[in-house]
Amino acid sequence: MPRSLHPPHPAPLSTLIALALCAWGQACAQPAAPEDTLPLRSSRVLGPTAKSNAKPALVISGAKVTVQADQQAEATDGVELRYGEVLLNADKLNYRIAEDFARAEGQVRINHNGNVFTGPLLQLYVSRFEGEFLTPSFFLAATGGAGKAQVIKFQDSEHLSATDGSYSSCPVVDNREPAWQITARELRLDLAANEGEAEGAVLRFLGVPILAAPSLSFPLSSARKSGWLPPNISLDNRSGFEFGVPYYWNIAPQRDATLTPFVMTKRGVGVDGEFRYLEPGHAGRINVDLLPSDRVFGQSRWALKLNNDGHLGDWRYRLKSERVSDDDYWKDLSRRVESQTPRLLASDFTLNRQRELSWGVIDTYARLQHWQTLQGTDPLAQFDSPYQRSPQIGIRVTTAADEAVLDSFRPWGRKARLEGGLELEYNRFDLPGSARPGQPLGGQRVHALGHVSAPVGGEAWWLIPRLSVNAAAYDLERPQDDGRRRMSRVIPTFSIDHGWVFERDTKLFGRAMRQSLEPRVLYVNTPFRDQTNLPNFDAAGKDFNFDSIYTDNPFSGVDRVSDLHAVSAGATSRWVSAANGEEMLRVGAVQRFLFRDQRITPDGQPVTQRFSDLLLAAAAHLDERWWADSTLEFNPETGRSVRSVVRARYSPGPYRTVSVAYRLARAQSEQVELAWQWPIYGQPVTSRGADSRATCSGAWYSAGRVQYSLRDKRLTDSVAGFEYDAGCWVLRFGLERLSTGRAETNTRFMLQLELVGLSQLGSNALKVLKDNVPGYRRLSSDRSPSSDFLP
Repeated sequence: MPRSLHPPHPAPLSTLIALALCAWGQACAQPAAPEDTLPLRSSRVLGPTAKSNAKPALVISGAKVTVQADQQAEATDGVELRYGEVLLNADKLNYRIAEDFARAEGQVRINHNGNVFTGPLLQLYVSRFEGEFLTPSFFLAATGGAGKAQVIKFQDSEHLSATDGSYSSCPVVDNREPAWQITARELRLDLAANEGEAEGAVLRFLGVPILAAPSLSFPLSSARKSGWLPPNISLDNRSGFEFGVPYYWNIAPQRDATLTPFVMTKRGVGVDGEFRYLEPGHAGRINVDLLPSDRVFGQSRWALKLNNDGHLGDWRYRLKSERVSDDDYWKDLSRRVESQTPRLLASDFTLNRQRELSWGVIDTYARLQHWQTLQGTDPLAQFDSPYQRSPQIGIRVTTAADEAVLDSFRPWGRKARLEGGLELEYNRFDLPGSARPGQPLGGQRVHALGHVSAPVGGEAWWLIPRLSVNAAAYDLERPQDDGRRRMSRVIPTFSIDHGWVFERDTKLFGRAMRQSLEPRVLYVNTPFRDQTNLPNFDAAGKDFNFDSIYTDNPFSGVDRVSDLHAVSAGATSRWVSAANGEEMLRVGAVQRFLFRDQRITPDGQPVTQRFSDLLLAAAAHLDERWWADSTLEFNPETGRSVRSVVRARYSPGPYRTVSVAYRLARAQSEQVELAWQWPIYGQPVTSRGADSRATCSGAWYSAGRVQYSLRDKRLTDSVAGFEYDAGCWVLRFGLERLSTGRAETNTRFMLQLELVGLSQLGSNALKVLKDNVPGYRRLSSDRSPSSDFLP
């Protein structure tokens, strides 16, 4: 369990200042730069030698060095002073030994832990790092940015202040103002307390003030600090323009909260709230979103999310719940819904204890699982709700026999080991209040799942005979079609799983490879048991693929067990680079043969054909720039493909990626997809450092993903946008289109400004692009040392 709360994203408004002027404090925690080789010239060591355990020696060198014993030292022409992590260069230096006071004039440059300050005059008490620098310019190692100040005062190595300072990560071109900069009338930094204070702070972009604060405090690193966060801005066709300004409240080291008042031009005013906590035995968060009077919907709207994990002695528990006010919430306010299935919201509480013993593991558990189904009023868009568990209580036992028990058990001349497991479980099933009308009611079920196996094998082969049993008894709320309310059944299954791995050295396109051939056979025999009048609370058909074809039951869950008497046979071959172990090529095929008709199937239609659909798969990465993979389900009787997926991606370099995909499910859907990130104009910006900073010449990129349904002849969920990278700032804008019904869509406009080394303002376009574009790379990833603040 984590032991610290991380600050929310994006960075607090105060952090905009913290990462800029106050980044001096952050940078001081960085390792010192390696020392340069000193030229042969005059030098003097004033203080302990390097071998002493006392404070470090102070060394002064220059073209001319004059020392008056125990009084002062003067140096001119290429002066250099070294003391611990301080490196000082100047045209002229006067050092008073008794006072430990240095006065440097001319082209003064001081490097302290990677931060560089330059100016005409510095006065400094060296050992305690106390002094004053007049009209300095500076470079900050932590952010890669620079700025100026009228005066910088060093109180000691952990406290400093600046007067009339400015900061930007943009280079100064032709003495013009940088594209963006932060100014502050006065700034005070306390590195020991990890905080700073600024007065008269203003953030300007292209000369226009966009954020200001008369007085504020801020953290000097990623530590949490109460304060305003950058505003949230979004625009969509359902809610109009939305503007919110979050306030972050650091309540205690283990608790914090964020309150976000917002206004929507179409709907009205509301507030979003989040509370997080991290106690010794518990951690979690609570989210409450309120829209007291929705002018479009005509009533109040709300959403509630609970997430908590913890332990009570030996027991661990988890609570995850999401609820909303109405059936249309997922359409109108989709950004506030977290569930991956936005029309089906879960409330799930689990409690379990696991004990490891010498002979195996015992897992005891209990669960409550309820659903909120957002059905709406369209009867054609309604769906069957899953059953709720109120409650689920069970115990699982897994064991393996020890060596002494197995000494006499040597099938095929090799010592095997016995493995087994047993699951006993009680469930009460019912339906949520908004379930689809006519859906069967619930009841109670007690089931037992047991198995025993004797795996045997070597380094290149395995053979696993397995016997399993699925037993269940039911007590229903109302009679089935045959008039029974109570019923039971027991279904055994026998299977043998056998496989080999053959390898050889070979070549592929002139490159040394290790090729494998991996055949596998699975035999399954499950007798037929009539399950027509038995309830189905949690069973569903598995997707037919390379994994499910090697299982003994085409159903997930407990309530359905297929009468499968079949053998699945297939093979996979891989080519792996002998140089780096990377898989370059993979091909595979598998098919199932039925010894008798299969009467219990996921779609309810008996299977009479002896050979199942043939599954083919291939993947290739023969070149660093190209990736491709494909799967195909082929029906040998009709001679046509049933389902197929083909994908390819081309990535010739950074910020250049194009991927295409084709998906077919015959008689159901047919889609093509195009995703990309590509420069379209200008020269890409390179990274910068203290001595070489990028030129903000600007480059345009396009990024997005477009999905098109060939069956419906329309665009489905898609996003497309543009990015402008000026080196020190990045502008992103685009459109996101999400389907919310057969003829309904939600279109959102995204606009985001990222100030490199600082933070991001506007909607979270960066996250949308990262989630939708395969291989997408953030433009400023190599130029933003403060990326911990960025989502």
